[in-house]
Amino acid sequence: MTKTTLATVATRHAAMNTWHVVDASGRTLGRMATEIATILMGKHRPDYTPHMLVGEGVIVVNADKVKVSGTKAEKEGHTYYTGFPGGLRFIKLAEGLEKAPENVVALAVRRMLPKSTLGRKMLTRLKVYRGPAHPHVAQKPKAVKA
Repeated sequence: MTKTTLATVATRHAAMNTWHVVDASGRTLGRMATEIATILMGKHRPDYTPHMLVGEGVIVVNADKVKVSGTKAEKEGHTYYTGFPGGLRFIKLAEGLEKAPENVVALAVRRMLPKSTLGRKMLTRLKVYRGPAHPHVAQKPKAVKA
């Protein structure tokens, strides 16, 4: 008989205290976002439990140096609504990467997480920074291999 391993409260607390650093310089946006989403959900752990928050925290540095392949920068974009009549807006990916690359990375990861309360809690464990410096040295983050 096979035994299914489920996360306990102790393993959940251990996962919540683990942080990873991802250097985005020269990495492709989508491929990097899938790796980050996997870590945030905890799917890389042997005790992954879908209904519990067992994911680890992720710190992304050098978000301004992320790249996209092909002509996606000019064709793809983000549509949002301001809340006012006629307030539908569209921002190209190239413009978003120039103005606020940390928002582009966070949005790419957000769309790969579950669309639920648990997914919103996972997203709070993602910290994205434009440059190489971050204020989370006290968490002793481990570098993620490229």
